[in-house]
Amino acid sequence: MFAERIEHAVAEAGRGSGFAVFCLDLDNFKQINDTLGHPVGDGLLCAVADRLSACVREIDTVARLGGDEFAIIQSDVQNAADAERLARRVVECIGAPYELNGHRVIVGCSVGIALAPGDGMTREMLLKNADMALYRSKAGGTGTWRFFEPAMDASLQSRRALELDLREAMDKDEFTLFYQPIYDLRMDRISGFEALLRWPHPKRGLVPPDQFIPIAEDIGLITPLGEWVLNRACEQAAGWPSELKIAVNVSATQIRDPRFAEVIANALDASTLAPHRLELEITESVLLGNSAETVATLHKLKAQGLSIALDDFGTGYSSLSYLRSFPFDKLKIDQSFVRDATATNGSKLIVRAITSLGKSLGITITAEGVETIEQLDQIRAEGCNEAQGFLFSRPVPATEIASTILNLRGGLARRHLSGAMTG
Repeated sequence: MFAERIEHAVAEAGRGSGFAVFCLDLDNFKQINDTLGHPVGDGLLCAVADRLSACVREIDTVARLGGDEFAIIQSDVQNAADAERLARRVVECIGAPYELNGHRVIVGCSVGIALAPGDGMTREMLLKNADMALYRSKAGGTGTWRFFEPAMDASLQSRRALELDLREAMDKDEFTLFYQPIYDLRMDRISGFEALLRWPHPKRGLVPPDQFIPIAEDIGLITPLGEWVLNRACEQAAGWPSELKIAVNVSATQIRDPRFAEVIANALDASTLAPHRLELEITESVLLGNSAETVATLHKLKAQGLSIALDDFGTGYSSLSYLRSFPFDKLKIDQSFVRDATATNGSKLIVRAITSLGKSLGITITAEGVETIEQLDQIRAEGCNEAQGFLFSRPVPATEIASTILNLRGGLARRHLSGAMTG
């Protein structure tokens, strides 16, 4: 039916009547399905279809493409403004609350739009271009719409090429780990290292993590990649002095994997690393959604002797509520607060408040992104326990761990004093 309608619209466009193809999907629909159950999810899809039908005219067409994806053919479109008015109406209409099986549900949607004849004159091309615009819309946040632009095609081709390279990199073991020291301010020495994933691509050079980690999450590679990081980090840390910890970042996808506790146990067994030397760093996103199961997993790992750190603390919506739900061993103050602590009073007070909170709860406080002596003096004065950043060392390959330890063994003050005398 939908295919026939779009073919008919293409034929009409050939006689000078423009139209628009909308691709849209619901934001976080899977989370609603997982937390409230499939009957609520199915009811939501029916309610969304009803609202979409109410948004359009009789001459327009609404169809469900599958899952939580829908399409609209808007007939007789004179210009982009006509399509934008409908897009705004759709987003507002879908975003209003739903009452389903006793649950109040709020869901947003993202919309991609292709205009005919300018963006294509075949069903396949128009759907493809609307879908590309939808992809870019979703990247911009919930409740947004985007029109197709030719540059999107090039961007998508580039992403697909990176996807293929990423899969190949997994097969060819192209990844490596770099390590950045975590400095104990009271003991005046390194207390451990954070493992940081790096991808030295044979042709692209060093690919930044913020370019390939989101893709790995999208295409389902983050779990095997995360397992590789855990195994390699534990293996390398086992050869360090026994007082040094190794901190490993863990994604929400990894922790929700039923095998995660087993993956940790295998990494520790294979490396013979003592559990108390392994610290898992998570962000607040890990605790969103089915937090009860996630918290249960974290409790299980903590009972085995591992430390759990909450990374980028202070940047999320509900930081304090998470401290009530789980007894973290460490809070890492986001570098944005540390960077501004010497410049703005607001950031200084936030660092002070987090440090005071940590002291009250018996939680270690680590300041991230320390780059200057002034920042170090400030966070030390506020009572932070640990610090991390370029002031101490940039991330280094495993081969430079020993020299980094030696370089900082005499204490930071002595290191900078000798640097000033020789410089």
